Amino acid sequence: MPKALVTGAAHRLGREMALYLAQRGHDVAIHYARSDVAARQLQADIMAMGRKAVCVQADLLDEGALHNVVADAARGLDGALSVLVNNASIFEDDSIASATRESWDRHMMTNLRAPFVLTQAFAAQCPPALTDAAGEPVASGLVVNMIDQKVRKLTPQHMTYSIAKMGLWAFTRMAAQELGPQIRVNAIGPGPTLQATDQSQGEYQHSRRTTMLGRGANPSDIAAALGFFLDAPAVTGQLLCIDGGQHLGWQTPDVAGV
Repeated sequence: MPKALVTGAAHRLGREMALYLAQRGHDVAIHYARSDVAARQLQADIMAMGRKAVCVQADLLDEGALHNVVADAARGLDGALSVLVNNASIFEDDSIASATRESWDRHMMTNLRAPFVLTQAFAAQCPPALTDAAGEPVASGLVVNMIDQKVRKLTPQHMTYSIAKMGLWAFTRMAAQELGPQIRVNAIGPGPTLQATDQSQGEYQHSRRTTMLGRGANPSDIAAALGFFLDAPAVTGQLLCIDGGQHLGWQTPDVAGV
Protein backbone atom coordinates (compact mmCIF):
# COMPACT_ATOMS: atom_id res chain seq x y z
CA MET A 1 0.00 0.00 0.00
CA PRO A 2 1.24 3.54 -0.71
CA LYS A 3 2.04 5.50 2.42
CA ALA A 4 1.58 9.22 3.10
CA LEU A 5 2.49 11.72 5.79
CA VAL A 6 0.32 14.82 6.27
CA THR A 7 1.56 17.48 8.68
CA GLY A 8 -0.97 19.42 10.71
CA ALA A 9 -3.48 16.70 9.86
CA ALA A 10 -5.74 16.82 12.92
CA HIS A 11 -7.91 19.70 11.75
CA ARG A 12 -9.24 21.62 8.76
CA LEU A 13 -7.58 21.04 5.39
CA GLY A 14 -4.98 18.68 6.82
CA ARG A 15 -7.75 16.39 8.01
CA GLU A 16 -9.54 16.59 4.66
CA MET A 17 -6.39 15.65 2.76
CA ALA A 18 -5.56 12.79 5.13
CA LEU A 19 -9.04 11.36 4.63
CA TYR A 20 -8.80 11.83 0.87
CA LEU A 21 -5.49 9.97 0.75
CA ALA A 22 -6.98 7.13 2.77
CA GLN A 23 -9.92 6.99 0.36
CA ARG A 24 -7.39 6.74 -2.46
CA GLY A 25 -5.83 3.67 -0.82
CA HIS A 26 -2.98 5.23 1.18
CA ASP A 27 -1.94 4.32 4.69
CA VAL A 28 -1.59 7.66 6.48
CA ALA A 29 0.70 9.10 9.15
CA ILE A 30 -1.13 11.89 10.99
CA HIS A 31 1.25 14.56 12.27
CA TYR A 32 0.01 16.89 14.99
CA ALA A 33 1.52 19.21 17.59
CA ARG A 34 -1.06 19.54 20.39
CA SER A 35 -4.38 18.22 19.04
CA ASP A 36 -4.08 14.70 20.44
CA VAL A 37 -7.81 13.98 20.72
CA ALA A 38 -8.58 15.15 17.18
CA ALA A 39 -5.60 13.23 15.79
CA ARG A 40 -6.72 10.01 17.52
CA GLN A 41 -10.24 10.45 16.15
CA LEU A 42 -8.88 10.89 12.63
CA GLN A 43 -6.75 7.78 13.13
CA ALA A 44 -9.88 5.81 14.08
CA ASP A 45 -11.76 7.20 11.07
CA ILE A 46 -9.01 6.13 8.68
CA MET A 47 -8.66 2.70 10.23
CA ALA A 48 -12.41 2.24 9.87
CA MET A 49 -11.85 2.66 6.12
CA GLY A 50 -9.51 -0.35 6.14
CA ARG A 51 -6.31 1.68 5.96
CA LYS A 52 -3.47 1.79 8.46
CA ALA A 53 -3.03 5.04 10.35
CA VAL A 54 -0.52 6.23 12.93
CA CYS A 55 -0.21 9.47 14.88
CA VAL A 56 3.12 11.31 15.00
CA GLN A 57 3.41 14.10 17.57
CA ALA A 58 5.99 16.82 17.08
CA ASP A 59 6.21 20.57 17.58
CA LEU A 60 7.58 21.85 14.27
CA LEU A 61 9.05 24.83 16.12
CA ASP A 62 11.41 22.37 17.82
CA GLU A 63 14.33 21.55 15.53
CA GLY A 64 15.16 18.39 17.44
CA ALA A 65 11.65 16.97 17.17
CA LEU A 66 11.40 17.96 13.52
CA HIS A 67 14.18 15.62 12.41
CA ASN A 68 12.34 12.52 13.67
CA VAL A 69 8.95 13.04 12.00
CA VAL A 70 9.54 11.25 8.68
CA ALA A 71 11.38 8.33 10.29
CA ASP A 72 8.66 7.91 12.91
CA ALA A 73 5.96 8.01 10.23
CA ALA A 74 7.68 5.42 8.03
CA ARG A 75 8.35 3.17 11.00
CA GLY A 76 4.74 3.40 12.14
CA LEU A 77 3.45 2.53 8.67
CA ASP A 78 6.01 -0.26 8.12
CA GLY A 79 7.57 1.11 4.96
CA ALA A 80 8.89 4.05 2.98
CA LEU A 81 6.58 7.01 2.41
CA SER A 82 5.55 7.88 -1.12
CA VAL A 83 3.61 11.11 -0.38
CA LEU A 84 4.47 14.05 1.85
CA VAL A 85 1.97 16.88 2.33
CA ASN A 86 3.58 19.86 4.07
CA ASN A 87 0.36 21.35 5.40
CA ALA A 88 1.14 22.52 8.95
CA SER A 89 1.37 26.29 9.10
CA ILE A 90 1.35 29.29 11.43
CA PHE A 91 -0.77 32.21 10.16
CA GLU A 92 -0.40 35.30 12.31
CA ASP A 93 -0.71 38.93 11.29
CA ASP A 94 2.21 41.33 11.50
CA SER A 95 3.68 44.19 9.49
CA ILE A 96 6.99 45.96 9.09
CA ALA A 97 6.02 48.07 12.09
CA SER A 98 4.83 45.23 14.32
CA ALA A 99 6.98 42.22 13.31
CA THR A 100 9.36 40.93 15.96
CA ARG A 101 12.16 38.42 15.97
CA GLU A 102 9.70 36.00 17.59
CA SER A 103 7.05 36.42 14.87
CA TRP A 104 9.74 36.12 12.18
CA ASP A 105 11.18 32.93 13.70
CA ARG A 106 7.76 31.33 14.25
CA HIS A 107 6.71 31.83 10.64
CA MET A 108 10.05 30.91 9.11
CA MET A 109 10.46 27.79 11.22
CA THR A 110 7.02 26.28 10.73
CA ASN A 111 6.22 27.52 7.22
CA LEU A 112 9.64 27.19 5.57
CA ARG A 113 12.29 25.44 7.65
CA ALA A 114 10.04 22.52 8.60
CA PRO A 115 8.96 21.71 5.01
CA PHE A 116 12.60 21.93 3.93
CA VAL A 117 13.83 19.51 6.61
CA LEU A 118 10.91 17.12 6.11
CA THR A 119 11.48 17.08 2.36
CA GLN A 120 15.17 16.29 2.93
CA ALA A 121 14.26 13.31 5.10
CA PHE A 122 11.47 12.21 2.73
CA ALA A 123 13.82 12.26 -0.26
CA ALA A 124 16.44 10.24 1.60
CA GLN A 125 14.01 7.37 2.23
CA CYS A 126 12.20 7.46 -1.12
CA PRO A 127 13.06 4.62 -3.53
CA PRO A 128 14.41 5.29 -7.03
CA ALA A 129 12.06 6.25 -9.85
CA LEU A 130 10.10 3.44 -11.47
CA THR A 131 9.83 2.77 -15.22
CA ASP A 132 6.57 2.71 -17.18
CA ALA A 133 5.61 0.58 -20.19
CA ALA A 134 7.18 3.13 -22.53
CA GLY A 135 10.51 2.91 -20.72
CA GLU A 136 10.18 6.38 -19.20
CA PRO A 137 10.79 7.14 -15.51
CA VAL A 138 7.86 7.53 -13.13
CA ALA A 139 8.57 9.36 -9.87
CA SER A 140 8.22 7.17 -6.80
CA GLY A 141 7.56 10.14 -4.51
CA LEU A 142 5.34 13.22 -4.40
CA VAL A 143 5.70 16.28 -2.18
CA VAL A 144 2.83 18.76 -2.01
CA ASN A 145 3.51 22.04 -0.21
CA MET A 146 0.54 24.03 1.02
CA ILE A 147 1.35 27.64 0.23
CA ASP A 148 -1.19 30.48 -0.22
CA GLN A 149 -2.64 32.41 -3.13
CA LYS A 150 -0.90 35.43 -1.53
CA VAL A 151 2.33 34.46 -3.31
CA ARG A 152 0.57 35.38 -6.58
CA LYS A 153 -0.87 38.61 -5.18
CA LEU A 154 1.44 40.14 -2.61
CA THR A 155 0.13 42.56 0.00
CA PRO A 156 1.88 43.99 3.07
CA GLN A 157 -0.57 42.14 5.33
CA HIS A 158 0.70 39.12 7.27
CA MET A 159 4.22 40.22 6.41
CA THR A 160 6.48 37.49 7.81
CA TYR A 161 3.95 34.75 7.01
CA SER A 162 3.89 35.86 3.38
CA ILE A 163 7.67 36.06 3.16
CA ALA A 164 7.91 32.50 4.49
CA LYS A 165 5.33 31.26 1.97
CA MET A 166 7.20 33.02 -0.85
CA GLY A 167 10.27 31.12 0.27
CA LEU A 168 8.30 27.87 0.25
CA TRP A 169 7.15 28.56 -3.31
CA ALA A 170 10.78 29.13 -4.37
CA PHE A 171 11.78 25.94 -2.58
CA THR A 172 9.01 24.01 -4.36
CA ARG A 173 10.49 24.88 -7.75
CA MET A 174 14.10 24.35 -6.71
CA ALA A 175 13.33 21.00 -5.08
CA ALA A 176 11.48 19.91 -8.23
CA GLN A 177 14.63 20.72 -10.20
CA GLU A 178 16.91 18.75 -7.90
CA LEU A 179 14.75 15.77 -7.00
CA GLY A 180 13.40 14.74 -10.40
CA PRO A 181 12.90 12.14 -11.75
CA GLN A 182 12.74 10.37 -8.37
CA ILE A 183 10.33 12.82 -6.72
CA ARG A 184 7.81 15.34 -8.00
CA VAL A 185 7.31 18.54 -5.95
CA ASN A 186 4.21 20.70 -6.35
CA ALA A 187 2.16 23.21 -4.38
CA ILE A 188 -1.42 24.21 -3.62
CA GLY A 189 -2.29 27.84 -2.91
CA PRO A 190 -5.64 28.03 -1.12
CA GLY A 191 -7.66 31.22 -0.97
CA PRO A 192 -10.75 31.61 1.24
CA THR A 193 -11.71 27.98 1.84
CA LEU A 194 -15.03 27.22 3.49
CA GLN A 195 -14.90 25.55 6.88
CA ALA A 196 -17.78 25.13 9.30
CA THR A 197 -16.19 27.55 11.78
CA ASP A 198 -15.72 30.25 9.12
CA GLN A 199 -19.26 30.68 7.89
CA SER A 200 -20.25 33.49 10.26
CA GLN A 201 -17.13 35.62 9.74
CA GLY A 202 -18.07 38.73 7.77
CA GLU A 203 -14.56 39.55 6.52
CA TYR A 204 -14.12 35.96 5.39
CA GLN A 205 -17.42 35.95 3.52
CA HIS A 206 -16.47 39.22 1.84
CA SER A 207 -13.23 37.61 0.61
CA ARG A 208 -15.24 34.81 -0.98
CA ARG A 209 -17.84 37.06 -2.61
CA THR A 210 -15.27 39.36 -4.20
CA THR A 211 -13.19 36.76 -6.06
CA MET A 212 -13.34 36.47 -9.85
CA LEU A 213 -15.85 33.63 -9.52
CA GLY A 214 -17.83 35.18 -6.67
CA ARG A 215 -16.98 32.21 -4.48
CA GLY A 216 -14.08 30.67 -2.65
CA ALA A 217 -12.99 27.06 -2.40
CA ASN A 218 -14.45 24.14 -0.49
CA PRO A 219 -12.31 21.41 1.10
CA SER A 220 -13.32 19.11 -1.78
CA ASP A 221 -11.63 21.54 -4.19
CA ILE A 222 -8.37 21.24 -2.27
CA ALA A 223 -8.69 17.44 -2.29
CA ALA A 224 -9.29 17.56 -6.05
CA ALA A 225 -6.04 19.51 -6.50
CA LEU A 226 -4.18 16.91 -4.45
CA GLY A 227 -5.79 14.21 -6.57
CA PHE A 228 -4.62 15.92 -9.74
CA PHE A 229 -1.04 15.87 -8.52
CA LEU A 230 -1.36 12.20 -7.55
CA ASP A 231 -2.61 11.34 -11.03
CA ALA A 232 -0.35 13.55 -13.17
CA PRO A 233 3.12 11.94 -13.46
CA ALA A 234 4.41 14.62 -15.84
CA VAL A 235 3.64 17.55 -13.49
CA THR A 236 6.27 18.99 -11.16
CA GLY A 237 7.24 22.43 -9.90
CA GLN A 238 3.69 23.75 -10.25
CA LEU A 239 1.37 25.81 -8.06
CA LEU A 240 -2.42 25.48 -8.26
CA CYS A 241 -4.23 28.44 -6.69
CA ILE A 242 -7.57 27.13 -5.47
CA ASP A 243 -9.10 30.49 -4.65
CA GLY A 244 -12.01 31.38 -6.94
CA GLY A 245 -9.56 33.54 -8.90
CA GLN A 246 -8.71 35.72 -5.87
CA HIS A 247 -5.11 36.08 -7.01
CA LEU A 248 -6.34 37.62 -10.29
CA GLY A 249 -7.91 40.64 -8.59
CA TRP A 250 -7.08 43.70 -10.68
CA GLN A 251 -9.56 46.50 -9.87
CA THR A 252 -7.12 48.46 -7.77
CA PRO A 253 -7.49 52.24 -7.30
CA ASP A 254 -5.05 53.00 -10.13
CA VAL A 255 -7.28 51.30 -12.71
CA ALA A 256 -10.75 51.77 -11.20
CA GLY A 257 -12.90 53.81 -13.57
CA VAL A 258 -10.37 53.70 -16.44
